[in-house]
Amino acid sequence: MLSIRSVDKRFSLDGPLVLDRINMEVRNGEFVSLLGPSGCGKTTLLKIVAGLLPATGGEVYLEGKESTEPSREKAMVFQHFNLLPWRTAINNVAYGLEVQGVAKAERLETAARFLKLLDLEGYEDHYPSQISGGMKQRVGLARALATEPRLMLMDEPFGALDALTREYLQDELARIAASQDLTVLFVTHSIDEAIYLSDRIVVMGNNPGRILVEYPVPFERPRTSTVVRADPRFAELRNQVWVLLEEEKSKR
Repeated sequence: MLSIRSVDKRFSLDGPLVLDRINMEVRNGEFVSLLGPSGCGKTTLLKIVAGLLPATGGEVYLEGKESTEPSREKAMVFQHFNLLPWRTAINNVAYGLEVQGVAKAERLETAARFLKLLDLEGYEDHYPSQISGGMKQRVGLARALATEPRLMLMDEPFGALDALTREYLQDELARIAASQDLTVLFVTHSIDEAIYLSDRIVVMGNNPGRILVEYPVPFERPRTSTVVRADPRFAELRNQVWVLLEEEKSKR
């Protein structure tokens, strides 16, 4: 599905190397998380894949074709909700379809379907100021899903939420990713979140940003949070990732 080949990034011609020869493959239907210290380039890499930033060197391929610009096949969900405050929930969800030129009746029908999928039926006419943070993030997720992307790029989408809402949305995301056959590249600072959601975890180091190691996650789907967290393999994998990140942090 996604192939990242020797991607480098500098923000200026003589500036420091931010990303150093990133090579990575993501299979169709796979959920891959990027973990690493702050400043290691996780979000920068995600934006390059999304086509929001140019790479200094290297290539990004989506389904075998070079992909350097935003496209309908890719959707990005940010940490902050980025909803348009003057639009209702249904019109926020329909926004991407409107940009694509989809007829009004069709885009509203699609938006309503995805609001229902995210358990937001009945909130179609609410404005962002009238709903909770968790609901705002679900509207943002519905907006991304409504364009029916092949690849979902998610930049710490639950980082600003309280613990209970975060766990609820983790379960929702896992359910939706499976039901929609999504391929997901997910940035997070939470080791627990990465293990619970992912098929594979890619750990990055910094100065410059680079891939250190990849860990396969040994749990079958569907998953239940309490069962996964009680499994000794969860603690073992968490400790391995923690030790590696602490070693990388100590080098700064």
